[in-house]
Amino acid sequence: MARRVRPIDRRPLTRATLRLVELIDLRSDTVTRPTPGMRAAMAAAEVGDDQFGDDPTTNRLQERVAGLLGKEAALWLPTGTMANQVALRVLTRPGDDVIVSRESHAVWHETGGSAANAGVQFTEIGSGGLFSEADLLAAIKPRGHMTYPPTTLMEVENSHNRAGGVVVPTDLATRLCAVARDAGVATFLDGARLWNSAAAEGRPVDDLAASFDLVSVALSKGLGAPGGSLLAGTAETIGRAVRYRRMAGGAMRQVGIFAAAGEYALDHHLERLDEDHANAREIAETLAASPAFELDPAAVRTNIIVFRIAPAGPDAATLVARARERGVLVFAFGPRTVRAVTHLDVDGAACRRAAAILVAAAAVS
Repeated sequence: MARRVRPIDRRPLTRATLRLVELIDLRSDTVTRPTPGMRAAMAAAEVGDDQFGDDPTTNRLQERVAGLLGKEAALWLPTGTMANQVALRVLTRPGDDVIVSRESHAVWHETGGSAANAGVQFTEIGSGGLFSEADLLAAIKPRGHMTYPPTTLMEVENSHNRAGGVVVPTDLATRLCAVARDAGVATFLDGARLWNSAAAEGRPVDDLAASFDLVSVALSKGLGAPGGSLLAGTAETIGRAVRYRRMAGGAMRQVGIFAAAGEYALDHHLERLDEDHANAREIAETLAASPAFELDPAAVRTNIIVFRIAPAGPDAATLVARARERGVLVFAFGPRTVRAVTHLDVDGAACRRAAAILVAAAAVS
């Protein structure tokens, strides 16, 4: 029987709803507000028309991110979903098969865009956000088969959102890309939170990106910018991505305002990602100590905590509503599964308070 997931609660966050308590928003790391320094950088940004290649701040950011990821070129796009969709247009043809990890963002969180825009189908493999070389080899469908759709792309999500911010080990990713390359399959790294994965592994981000043909990174998640993602790859691949960005409506004008926020984030927010990871582990340890929750704190390596509510506790929608009334916002991932995400707008004290409130909300009869 299909699982039923309640719609997202979009009621306005009024003072009455929050009972005048301080709001701790852990729904996502996309909820951050630009810091005063970031706002100042945005206000001072030198801009031009990006469609003509005339925005100097965007050009500078694209060159910088390409260098950070060890790629020839990069392209700014307004959202991570658009970056992923453009990647599919560049690397696949309609009717192709794309291999992904189970519950990947491309399958669960892009409203079917991959089918509508690129016309591809997905084969989900592995578990817990990871898959092995054997899993990949078994799933690859040959080209020219009488009935099978050809597998033309392998997509890896790092860190993996629904698996609880799981980091894909760099050595494993390198081996997977080698298997794909030998089979004539292109490789794409959905690295929306790649900055977090690099911090967790203690490795430069270009190590994590090196084996992939095309890589996406977001500036609006762990780094706290108000928008913007980038694709990075060869100059030829990025040149083709420009067309599909425009086709998707992502060719904007004076985007140097967003690019300046991204530059500021790279300058000031990369080094503090470990703080978010430590706060996430502290929340996880508090929840794990309660019989109301099921999770392994040792598995929390980045800023995402995905936990299940024990059978004796409330369902996810009820817990989310109770926490909301007490000033903590979290996100229901399923009937009994909830996600919380730490970020630069919540410090350690706020995270400890949020954890205590979640424990209390789960215990209410």
